Parts: sequence; structure tokens; C-alpha cells
Amino acid sequence: MDAKEAVDLMRLGLPMGVGLAAFGCALGLGNAVSSAMNAISRQPEAADKIQTAMIIGCALIEALTIYALVVVFVLSGKL
Repeated sequence: MDAKEAVDLMRLGLPMGVGLAAFGCALGLGNAVSSAMNAISRQPEAADKIQTAMIIGCALIEALTIYALVVVFVLSGKL
């Protein structure tokens, strides 16, 4: 495999990697929100604490997608 083929594979693989990261984060967010809603429905008096923890967790999950996107932009700039 020469350098041109490697660059072409990276140009194909980078967007696929971001898509895979976004898909994984979407699954994680769905699971987190679903669990939080179940917890709130079982203990409505703890809704504030559960919601706060859910929002912090969702922000961290979203940060992973943003990191993947930044890595793709950095690597795309080097191609």
C-alpha cells in the first residue's frame, strides 16, 4: 500500500469514525435519559437530583462526540 492509498483510506475512514462515535453517543444518551426518566417516575421527590446528574452525564457523553469531531478536523487538515 502506497501513501496515496493510505490517504484515500483515511479520507473514507475519518467520516465513518465520526458517524460511529455519534451513533455510540446517541445510544448512550438514550440509555441515560431513559434510565433517568424511569428513576424519576419511581421517585418523583428525587427528580431534581436525578435531573442534575442526568444533565451532567449527558454533557460528558456529548463531549466525547465533539472530541471525535475535533480529531477528524485535525487529521483532515494533515491530509
